[in-house]
Formats: sequence, C-alpha cells, structure tokens
Amino acid sequence: MRRDEHITDSRHFFDWLKKSNDDIKAAKILKDNNGPNEISAFHCQQAIEKALKGYLLLKTKKHFDGHNLTFLCRQATKIDKKFNEWLDESYSLNRFYIETRYPTDTPIGLEDLRLEKIYNMAKEMYDFISAEIFGYEQIKR
Repeated sequence: MRRDEHITDSRHFFDWLKKSNDDIKAAKILKDNNGPNEISAFHCQQAIEKALKGYLLLKTKKHFDGHNLTFLCRQATKIDKKFNEWLDESYSLNRFYIETRYPTDTPIGLEDLRLEKIYNMAKEMYDFISAEIFGYEQIKR
C-alpha cells in the first residue's frame, strides 16, 4: 500500500507549526529545569522537522515523508532560497533524531553549554520558518 492511500497526518500546515511550537516549549522546559539533555535535544530536532513539514505543506500542498532535516530544508530551498542559510543547522540537528532516543555504546554526552547552543539553533530556525509562514507575526509562546 502506498503511503498516500493511508495518510492520517494533518493536512493543515498550522497544526504542524503548533506541534513544532510545543516541541520548542518542551525543549526549553527540560533545558531550564535540569531535565535530560538528550530528550531536550530530541525535541529541538522534532520542532524543526515539524516546522519544515508545515512550511512545505503550506507551499506545495503535499506531505513530505522522512525525518532528515537536511532533505526537508533542501526541499524548502527549492521554494525560497533563504532556506540555504539553514542547511548547516539542519545537518547539525539531524543527529538528535535517533541518537537521543535509544541507548548507545558511545553516549553523545550533551553538556549543558552544548545543549544551550542546540536549543538556540533550533529556536532561531523555528522563528525563521514561522516568520516565513506568517510574516513577522510569531505564534504566541
């Protein structure tokens, strides 16, 4: 069965951006309250994945499968060249999809300072995508 025949994901771009905003909030709450750094980083990755998918849904009217942020960012770049500036960030955040959720023999060891940089990167990218969707009117946090 093809994926298109069994889609349950929302077809409303705003739903994707709302979930993205929830992930940014969760990452911040965990970061600011000594939660697990790896889970906070995972929420950063998820926030950008959902924001990019929301942007692409708005602009193309179709869903993009997968979790690779660089692929999603490249798709957005085809629509708006300004996304080129986020390719490095998308590549950096990709790492936190798998490696933060499962036990590994070599833990990634996210120190607080590194998590702060990861969070700031995700927050800036989220703000950029949100602004591209809504102009400079941000979703209330």
